[in-house]
Amino acid sequence: MAFLVTGAAGFIGHHVASRLLARGERVIGIDNLNPYYAVSLKRDRLADLTARFGDAFRFVGTDFTDEVALETAVAGAEIEGIVHLGAQAGVRHSLEDPRAYVRANVMGHLNLLELARARRPRHMVYASSSSVYGGNARLPFSVADRADNPVSLYAATKRADELMSESYAHLYRLPLTGLRFFTVYGPWGRPDMAIWIFTSAILAGRPIRVSNGGRVQRDFTYIDDIVAGVIACLDSPPPDDGAPKPGGSQAPHRIYNVGNHRAEPLDEVIALIERSCGRSAIREAVPLPPGDVAATFADIETIRADHGYQPTTTIAEGVPRFVDWFRAYHGV
Repeated sequence: MAFLVTGAAGFIGHHVASRLLARGERVIGIDNLNPYYAVSLKRDRLADLTARFGDAFRFVGTDFTDEVALETAVAGAEIEGIVHLGAQAGVRHSLEDPRAYVRANVMGHLNLLELARARRPRHMVYASSSSVYGGNARLPFSVADRADNPVSLYAATKRADELMSESYAHLYRLPLTGLRFFTVYGPWGRPDMAIWIFTSAILAGRPIRVSNGGRVQRDFTYIDDIVAGVIACLDSPPPDDGAPKPGGSQAPHRIYNVGNHRAEPLDEVIALIERSCGRSAIREAVPLPPGDVAATFADIETIRADHGYQPTTTIAEGVPRFVDWFRAYHGV
């Protein structure tokens, strides 16, 4: 028996695979090594997993938007559970290459649902996003809030994933859980995310672009806390008992926020990065980009009540850890 992790060469996928492997599971990781950001970083994540866990980790380079290739990748494997984290990421890039988002996030998600329907794993957990809340002005964001006014195509595709999952859970009684992640950061992170961009620029003496005069808030969530939420949900499939689930479903389908339950002002986060780097930032003021929102803030009461989820890493602890990793990884 093995767990299938899509996006295994990605940031969250690498850490989730690592946590499963560390507790003695076997993992099949699939990823198409999309060049949206440096493929070398993705290969380094895979090399890290192979070096630490050997044959317990099997990587298959394939594109899950191709249903035949996906079936070939898992042929002969007994799949205990699926953690579907692979996607075309990035709010801003969805304005430039919208078709990539529909292929990966809509068609790709459908292929994983079909795989789950055929293989009947114990549970499939999939990545959604806090972006589905759009311009919601009610803070903190609750899974009970409406999520039908996306302000980016990326958000629209993630909401589509949730709706398709609800349909499959209802029709085929598949146990499914969608997780709305809030601004994830930490070691092995993504180069297109703010904390990486700011750290890289500050250490190199380049200007950083600060949106909306710094009047931006994000629920920055450390990677270890994200993984704890993923694994807690994976280990507890929703029962098919007809009772309402988080997100409103009466099928075996739950939706949770996974965040830090704090809205951190961007100015304070930049100050933390400056202290961790030992250098001051050169700031360049820019407007809030299209598709971005002014604030995110996760209400995590439902996942806390159901799974005991409690984030433990503050931004004051997490930022220095990331900067230390960044320096080591790049030899700075």
